[in-house]
Amino acid sequence: MPAMTERPFAPACERNQGPILQVLQRHLQGDERVLEIASGTGQHALHFTAALPRLRWQCTDLPDRLAGIDQWLSDGDPHRLPSPRPLDALAGEWPQQTYDAVYTANSFHIMPWGGVLAVFAALPALLVQGGRLIVYGPFRVGGEFVSPSDAQFDASLQARDPAMGLRDLEQVADLAERVGLQLLEHVAMPANNHCLVWTMAAADGNAHHQ
Repeated sequence: MPAMTERPFAPACERNQGPILQVLQRHLQGDERVLEIASGTGQHALHFTAALPRLRWQCTDLPDRLAGIDQWLSDGDPHRLPSPRPLDALAGEWPQQTYDAVYTANSFHIMPWGGVLAVFAALPALLVQGGRLIVYGPFRVGGEFVSPSDAQFDASLQARDPAMGLRDLEQVADLAERVGLQLLEHVAMPANNHCLVWTMAAADGNAHHQ
């Protein structure tokens, strides 16, 4: 490998990839095309494709993160883990193809709220009918922090950038419903995190739901 720098490592990915994989195994048959938004280090992509060896997983992130992601993906199958693509939700340069699933972890509290809005606005064009949206991370519930540690984490994010912060679970669920997503599963995860799985309903099916 020409790059001799140490690959990025996120301890949180090491801790949460097992519980998240259990959710993925319930909702992905194994041969889906998955778009990951905000791949971070790339650890999740490598772990999940090793456990589900028929997945085709496309990583994305901001341009300055791609080299680090590539270091992790180099341990996997390049046909199922192609090179990561640059993606800035606010810039709107979304892939011009559809996917069976869109996955994102620990991203909504990092990207500005406008980025979260942009992700949901893009989903109808990204997801096939019946496709899955899988979101993992911490949230406020009913407008409240679910633990003192979540409140402290939110304060630390706000100190770094006022545009960051834990999102309200109900607001995110409302965004999902507005673009035609139906909730399949809401899983309470370790360390007060949540994993939510939605499916993209058929266009004609939406008309029958309030």
